[in-house]
Amino acid sequence: MDVLTGNEMIAVPSGQVTLSDRRTRRSWSVGLAPYELAASPVTQALYAQVTGSRPSTAHGDRLPVECVSWWDAARFCNSLSRRDGCTPAYRFGTDGEGADGEAIEWDASADGYRLPTEAEWEHACRAGTTGPRYGELDEIAWYRGNSHERIHAVGGRHPNPWGFHDMLGNVWDWCWDVYDAEVYGTYRVLRGGGWFDEHWSCRASARRRSHPAFQVDDVGFRIARSPV
Repeated sequence: MDVLTGNEMIAVPSGQVTLSDRRTRRSWSVGLAPYELAASPVTQALYAQVTGSRPSTAHGDRLPVECVSWWDAARFCNSLSRRDGCTPAYRFGTDGEGADGEAIEWDASADGYRLPTEAEWEHACRAGTTGPRYGELDEIAWYRGNSHERIHAVGGRHPNPWGFHDMLGNVWDWCWDVYDAEVYGTYRVLRGGGWFDEHWSCRASARRRSHPAFQVDDVGFRIARSPV
Protein backbone atom coordinates (compact mmCIF):
# COMPACT_ATOMS: atom_id res chain seq x y z
CA MET A 1 0.00 0.00 0.00
CA ASP A 2 2.37 2.71 -1.21
CA VAL A 3 -0.30 5.37 -1.78
CA LEU A 4 -3.06 5.32 0.81
CA THR A 5 -6.38 7.10 0.39
CA GLY A 6 -8.22 6.09 3.54
CA ASN A 7 -10.42 3.23 2.34
CA GLU A 8 -7.87 0.42 2.32
CA MET A 9 -9.40 -1.87 4.92
CA ILE A 10 -7.50 -4.22 7.24
CA ALA A 11 -9.21 -7.13 8.99
CA VAL A 12 -8.83 -6.88 12.77
CA PRO A 13 -9.17 -10.01 14.92
CA SER A 14 -11.46 -10.27 17.90
CA GLY A 15 -10.01 -9.49 21.29
CA GLN A 16 -10.37 -7.61 24.53
CA VAL A 17 -9.06 -4.18 25.40
CA THR A 18 -8.95 -2.28 28.67
CA LEU A 19 -9.77 1.41 28.33
CA SER A 20 -8.84 4.02 30.91
CA ASP A 21 -9.58 7.66 31.63
CA ARG A 22 -7.03 9.76 33.49
CA ARG A 23 -9.59 12.40 34.49
CA THR A 24 -11.89 10.01 36.35
CA ARG A 25 -9.22 7.37 37.10
CA ARG A 26 -11.64 4.79 35.78
CA SER A 27 -10.84 1.72 33.67
CA TRP A 28 -13.11 -0.78 31.96
CA SER A 29 -12.71 -3.80 29.69
CA VAL A 30 -14.46 -4.28 26.36
CA GLY A 31 -14.69 -7.50 24.35
CA LEU A 32 -14.58 -7.09 20.59
CA ALA A 33 -15.80 -9.16 17.66
CA PRO A 34 -13.77 -9.08 14.39
CA TYR A 35 -14.08 -5.90 12.32
CA GLU A 36 -12.32 -3.96 9.58
CA LEU A 37 -10.52 -0.64 9.97
CA ALA A 38 -8.90 1.64 7.41
CA ALA A 39 -5.13 1.54 7.18
CA SER A 40 -4.98 5.34 7.34
CA PRO A 41 -7.15 8.37 8.00
CA VAL A 42 -9.44 9.45 5.17
CA THR A 43 -7.48 11.67 2.76
CA GLN A 44 -8.60 14.92 1.22
CA ALA A 45 -8.69 13.25 -2.19
CA LEU A 46 -11.11 10.54 -1.06
CA TYR A 47 -13.27 12.99 0.87
CA ALA A 48 -13.54 15.24 -2.20
CA GLN A 49 -14.36 12.30 -4.49
CA VAL A 50 -17.21 11.21 -2.24
CA THR A 51 -18.62 14.55 -1.08
CA GLY A 52 -17.40 17.13 -3.63
CA SER A 53 -16.08 19.18 -0.70
CA ARG A 54 -12.60 20.18 0.47
CA PRO A 55 -13.01 21.59 3.99
CA SER A 56 -9.39 21.34 5.15
CA THR A 57 -7.23 24.33 6.08
CA ALA A 58 -4.10 22.72 4.61
CA HIS A 59 -4.35 21.49 1.03
CA GLY A 60 -3.08 18.29 -0.58
CA ASP A 61 -4.70 15.16 -1.93
CA ARG A 62 -2.65 12.83 0.30
CA LEU A 63 -3.08 14.90 3.46
CA PRO A 64 -5.66 13.70 5.96
CA VAL A 65 -8.94 15.55 5.66
CA GLU A 66 -9.39 17.82 8.69
CA CYS A 67 -11.80 20.52 9.81
CA VAL A 68 -14.54 17.90 9.54
CA SER A 69 -17.06 17.57 12.36
CA TRP A 70 -18.23 14.29 13.82
CA TRP A 71 -21.49 14.80 11.92
CA ASP A 72 -19.52 15.39 8.69
CA ALA A 73 -17.63 12.13 9.26
CA ALA A 74 -20.82 10.16 9.89
CA ARG A 75 -22.44 11.55 6.71
CA PHE A 76 -19.30 10.70 4.75
CA CYS A 77 -19.53 7.11 5.94
CA ASN A 78 -23.08 6.83 4.58
CA SER A 79 -22.14 8.49 1.29
CA LEU A 80 -19.17 6.15 0.79
CA SER A 81 -21.40 3.18 1.63
CA ARG A 82 -23.92 4.17 -1.03
CA ARG A 83 -21.15 4.75 -3.56
CA ASP A 84 -19.77 1.26 -2.93
CA GLY A 85 -23.15 -0.45 -2.97
CA CYS A 86 -23.29 -1.08 0.79
CA THR A 87 -26.11 -0.54 3.26
CA PRO A 88 -25.49 2.72 5.17
CA ALA A 89 -24.70 2.14 8.83
CA TYR A 90 -26.33 5.32 10.11
CA ARG A 91 -29.92 6.55 10.21
CA PHE A 92 -30.39 10.25 10.75
CA GLY A 93 -33.46 11.77 12.37
CA THR A 94 -34.69 15.24 13.31
CA ASP A 95 -35.86 15.01 16.92
CA GLY A 96 -33.80 17.94 18.07
CA GLU A 97 -30.76 16.09 19.39
CA GLY A 98 -27.29 17.25 18.53
CA ALA A 99 -25.97 20.59 17.33
CA ASP A 100 -27.33 19.93 13.85
CA GLY A 101 -30.83 19.34 15.16
CA GLU A 102 -30.51 15.66 14.37
CA ALA A 103 -30.47 12.30 16.06
CA ILE A 104 -28.47 9.37 14.78
CA GLU A 105 -28.82 5.62 15.11
CA TRP A 106 -26.23 2.99 14.22
CA ASP A 107 -27.59 -0.05 12.40
CA ALA A 108 -25.18 -2.73 13.62
CA SER A 109 -26.45 -5.18 10.98
CA ALA A 110 -25.45 -2.92 8.06
CA ASP A 111 -22.40 -3.74 5.93
CA GLY A 112 -21.62 -0.07 5.29
CA TYR A 113 -18.80 2.11 6.56
CA ARG A 114 -18.90 3.72 9.98
CA LEU A 115 -16.73 5.31 12.64
CA PRO A 116 -14.87 2.92 14.93
CA THR A 117 -15.77 2.66 18.57
CA GLU A 118 -12.97 3.84 20.81
CA ALA A 119 -12.44 0.26 21.96
CA GLU A 120 -12.01 -0.84 18.33
CA TRP A 121 -9.67 2.09 17.76
CA GLU A 122 -7.44 1.26 20.75
CA HIS A 123 -7.40 -2.47 19.99
CA ALA A 124 -6.19 -1.73 16.44
CA CYS A 125 -3.73 0.91 17.63
CA ARG A 126 -2.09 -1.40 20.13
CA ALA A 127 -1.95 -4.27 17.62
CA GLY A 128 -0.97 -6.73 20.32
CA THR A 129 1.53 -4.41 22.03
CA THR A 130 1.20 -3.44 25.68
CA GLY A 131 3.13 -0.19 26.08
CA PRO A 132 1.91 3.40 25.61
CA ARG A 133 3.00 3.28 21.95
CA TYR A 134 3.61 0.60 19.33
CA GLY A 135 7.08 1.94 18.47
CA GLU A 136 9.49 4.83 18.87
CA LEU A 137 7.42 8.01 18.61
CA ASP A 138 9.63 9.78 16.06
CA GLU A 139 9.39 6.77 13.75
CA ILE A 140 5.64 6.20 13.95
CA ALA A 141 4.04 9.63 14.42
CA TRP A 142 3.98 13.24 13.32
CA TYR A 143 3.73 15.31 16.50
CA ARG A 144 4.99 18.68 17.70
CA GLY A 145 8.51 17.36 18.16
CA ASN A 146 9.02 16.47 14.47
CA SER A 147 6.10 17.82 12.41
CA HIS A 148 7.42 21.38 12.01
CA GLU A 149 3.92 22.31 13.21
CA ARG A 150 2.15 21.19 10.07
CA ILE A 151 0.12 18.23 8.87
CA HIS A 152 1.73 15.52 6.72
CA ALA A 153 0.65 13.04 4.05
CA VAL A 154 -0.79 9.81 5.38
CA GLY A 155 1.51 6.78 5.48
CA GLY A 156 4.71 8.74 5.97
CA ARG A 157 5.64 7.10 9.27
CA HIS A 158 6.14 3.44 10.11
CA PRO A 159 2.93 1.40 10.56
CA ASN A 160 2.10 -0.62 13.63
CA PRO A 161 2.45 -4.45 13.61
CA TRP A 162 -0.98 -4.87 11.99
CA GLY A 163 -0.28 -2.40 9.19
CA PHE A 164 -2.08 0.71 10.46
CA HIS A 165 -0.51 4.09 9.72
CA ASP A 166 -0.91 7.33 11.68
CA MET A 167 -2.78 5.77 14.57
CA LEU A 168 -0.72 8.17 16.67
CA GLY A 169 -0.02 11.73 15.56
CA ASN A 170 -0.88 13.66 12.39
CA VAL A 171 -4.63 14.00 13.11
CA TRP A 172 -6.90 12.91 15.93
CA ASP A 173 -9.54 10.36 14.89
CA TRP A 174 -13.22 10.84 15.65
CA CYS A 175 -14.77 7.77 17.30
CA TRP A 176 -18.41 6.78 17.60
CA ASP A 177 -18.60 7.00 21.40
CA VAL A 178 -20.00 9.76 23.59
CA TYR A 179 -17.20 10.87 25.93
CA ASP A 180 -19.14 11.37 29.18
CA ALA A 181 -22.81 12.22 28.74
CA GLU A 182 -23.37 13.25 32.37
CA VAL A 183 -20.57 15.81 32.34
CA TYR A 184 -20.06 16.78 28.68
CA GLY A 185 -23.40 16.01 27.02
CA THR A 186 -23.04 15.05 23.36
CA TYR A 187 -19.25 15.50 23.16
CA ARG A 188 -17.64 12.62 21.25
CA VAL A 189 -14.36 10.79 21.78
CA LEU A 190 -11.17 11.67 19.89
CA ARG A 191 -8.18 9.35 19.80
CA GLY A 192 -4.55 9.31 18.66
CA GLY A 193 -3.01 12.75 19.03
CA GLY A 194 -2.18 15.23 16.29
CA TRP A 195 0.58 17.12 14.54
CA PHE A 196 0.51 19.97 17.10
CA ASP A 197 0.42 17.78 20.22
CA GLU A 198 3.21 17.10 22.67
CA HIS A 199 4.43 13.54 23.09
CA TRP A 200 2.22 12.80 26.10
CA SER A 201 -0.93 13.15 23.97
CA CYS A 202 0.31 10.62 21.40
CA ARG A 203 -0.38 7.44 23.36
CA ALA A 204 -2.63 4.46 22.69
CA SER A 205 -4.67 5.19 25.82
CA ALA A 206 -4.99 8.98 25.50
CA ARG A 207 -8.56 10.29 25.23
CA ARG A 208 -9.74 13.71 24.12
CA ARG A 209 -13.25 15.06 23.54
CA SER A 210 -14.91 17.56 21.22
CA HIS A 211 -18.39 18.77 20.40
CA PRO A 212 -19.74 16.78 17.41
CA ALA A 213 -20.32 19.98 15.44
CA PHE A 214 -16.81 21.41 15.95
CA GLN A 215 -14.38 21.45 13.01
CA VAL A 216 -10.72 21.55 14.05
CA ASP A 217 -7.55 21.63 11.95
CA ASP A 218 -5.94 18.65 13.73
CA VAL A 219 -9.02 16.40 13.77
CA GLY A 220 -9.89 13.90 11.03
CA PHE A 221 -11.20 10.36 11.04
CA ARG A 222 -10.76 6.82 9.71
CA ILE A 223 -13.48 4.41 8.72
CA ALA A 224 -14.48 0.99 10.01
CA ARG A 225 -16.79 -1.81 8.86
CA SER A 226 -18.45 -4.75 10.53
CA PRO A 227 -18.09 -8.12 8.76
CA VAL A 228 -21.21 -9.30 6.95
